Amino acid sequence: MKIICIGRNYAKHIEELANEKPVDPVIFMKSDTSILLKKQPFFIPDFSKEIHHEVEILVKINKLGKYIDQKFAHKYYNEISVGIDFTARDLQSKLKEKGLPWEKAKAFDGSAVVGQWISKDQFENLNDLNFRLEKNNEVVQQGNTKQMLWKIDELIAYVSQYFTLKIGDIIFTGTPAGVSKVNAEDRLVGYVEEQQLFSILVK
Repeated sequence: MKIICIGRNYAKHIEELANEKPVDPVIFMKSDTSILLKKQPFFIPDFSKEIHHEVEILVKINKLGKYIDQKFAHKYYNEISVGIDFTARDLQSKLKEKGLPWEKAKAFDGSAVVGQWISKDQFENLNDLNFRLEKNNEVVQQGNTKQMLWKIDELIAYVSQYFTLKIGDIIFTGTPAGVSKVNAEDRLVGYVEEQQLFSILVK
């Protein structure tokens, strides 16, 4: 099982981190051990003093695919969710300065929150889907999939050029603006429209 993540897919998030707008989707990977176990808190790792939340729409691949045509991409997933790509921002900044890979800052154990999976069929338009993250009952990030630079089906087609997609693979589709530091005892709750799909405690 692979966790494939898309960076810089929302213009305002690109601006808030002062990054360049990419010509193609930015792809990075998370390890399978990065998935936070159900009903477990997220423990802030010792190697970072600045862990940021990044809420994202997730897609779970349901059949094998390679070089998928965009017009057929919708057939490769039935379920979506919302999750968090936890990022050690201080460590990531140091790695980026040296031109090094991000994995230590992005793929560490417990860094991927995967919410409850729900059928995509309950939504009329996946390209107009509201989602949000609440921290201690306050909305800290909110986005709509229409703001994506590359929509879900475009991402599936693009990713499949490089990686064979297999049943159970998860795609994190990018985060909107509003990323910020988490602290011990924060409660993070993720929603798609008005459906709560995860609730975790930070330790």
